[in-house]
Amino acid sequence: MEKLGLEMEMVVAHRDTGRSHTVENYFDALAGIKRGRGLAPSIHTMAGRAVAVLCEGCESGLDNAFNHLESALGPVAGGPGGLAVLESTVLAELADVIDALESDQAVLLNAAEHPDCPLDTAFYRRARAPKPIYDYWVDYRGWQHQVGIDAKAQNGPTTSVTLGEAANALNVMLALAPAFIALFANSPLEGGQITGLKENRLSIWPRMFAASRFACDARLSSPPDVPFDDLGAYFRWAYGAGTVMHTVPLVCTHDYKGQAHTARVHADPSLLDFLAMPQARATACDTGQALSLQPSAAHFEYLQFSPFLDARFRFRFGTLPSLKELLACLDKRDGIEQLMARVGTQGYIEGRVPGANFPDAGLLDELGKGDAASVVMAPSALQAGLLNNLAQARQLVDAWGWQRLLSLRSAAITHALDDASVHGLVGEVIAVAQAGLRADEQRHLAYARWVWANRRTGADRMLETWQGLAGPSGQRLSTLARQRRVVHPRHWAPSAS
Repeated sequence: MEKLGLEMEMVVAHRDTGRSHTVENYFDALAGIKRGRGLAPSIHTMAGRAVAVLCEGCESGLDNAFNHLESALGPVAGGPGGLAVLESTVLAELADVIDALESDQAVLLNAAEHPDCPLDTAFYRRARAPKPIYDYWVDYRGWQHQVGIDAKAQNGPTTSVTLGEAANALNVMLALAPAFIALFANSPLEGGQITGLKENRLSIWPRMFAASRFACDARLSSPPDVPFDDLGAYFRWAYGAGTVMHTVPLVCTHDYKGQAHTARVHADPSLLDFLAMPQARATACDTGQALSLQPSAAHFEYLQFSPFLDARFRFRFGTLPSLKELLACLDKRDGIEQLMARVGTQGYIEGRVPGANFPDAGLLDELGKGDAASVVMAPSALQAGLLNNLAQARQLVDAWGWQRLLSLRSAAITHALDDASVHGLVGEVIAVAQAGLRADEQRHLAYARWVWANRRTGADRMLETWQGLAGPSGQRLSTLARQRRVVHPRHWAPSAS
């Protein structure tokens, strides 16, 4: 495994009330903390507001709102010791985040969704990050973006793969997603109510796309009926017939959420139809100006976020190929893989289903520091182990069957490890992943092994606490938030033990 990274999302709450909290002083405080550690941070702003602190190997920003933090960490070198290096990076970042939140009288919750946050339009407008693509998604595509404003948070591992194994790796991660959903389920509450789902966070996609102008938006959030034969099949599915491309930048960039100057192509073509045009009529999203766009392979690269799947293949071209060459390779077996190899492309699998989990006081008491400390790194270790042991992981997928595995997704969201089939699958997934890790790396799976053995997820612990509370809703939330507050790594990190 050449490179490892993590997209660590975090739920912010007010220190005293437990209510969902939008940060104000956080980025200035965070930059100061990082400078104090000898780093050279810069603050990134949008629409006059600070939205991220940038350092080498770390972007400490927002996901969709000021109550929903996201730190993009790495990549670090994989191979021997790679997970330990990533762990050190993650723990340092988590400590910085917790310390910086003191400036806002705020804390992090061990939760994959804030348990009692409004989803109304007023809160959405106040809390939402000023990222231009959200206007397009809401105003033009008709997405119900506010259903994610309660900080539905993931712990998303990123793991590099060779181009020749990329399609197989993606298939494995899509098929085995129910195991990750169940193990890291941590969102049984919404709006102060028990939802009946152990991972309510993943109810987001059908709700967000329910009123979309384009049916493809919902379709592209679920895997196809059969695995992808190669990367060409994946991109034809994501960009081809029956799909509608998103806006594209007027200046080449990889930052799809932060790019202000984008354009919408007229007549809403698929990306592949757009790429086949010599020129296309478009409208600038920020000014309304009519313009003409010339398609480029850069647009193919830029729109790779389009499928909202449980796992995605992500990549960056080393040298931008010609559009003619790109389109010629799409229909050839392994043609995209060969093209990407020729132009020095780096690719990785982005895992998107593990819910955010962190050590709180109860978890530390129940598991002890050693096992509880592995909770943050467990998704990364599980994904890395599977992809290191890809042949056996593929055998596992074949043995269970593609359609059966996809059907377990709903059971994992609803019941997590209470479902016998899901529990059986998780045990096999952990075994295959463990076999793909070095002996010194297997400690990162301690939390996963404990959860599986005890059928006790973060969601189960949260429900147990919530159901034991009495009093008005505000009092119950305050008590739950105190008990689910993320403990500073100085009290549990391996180096602090």
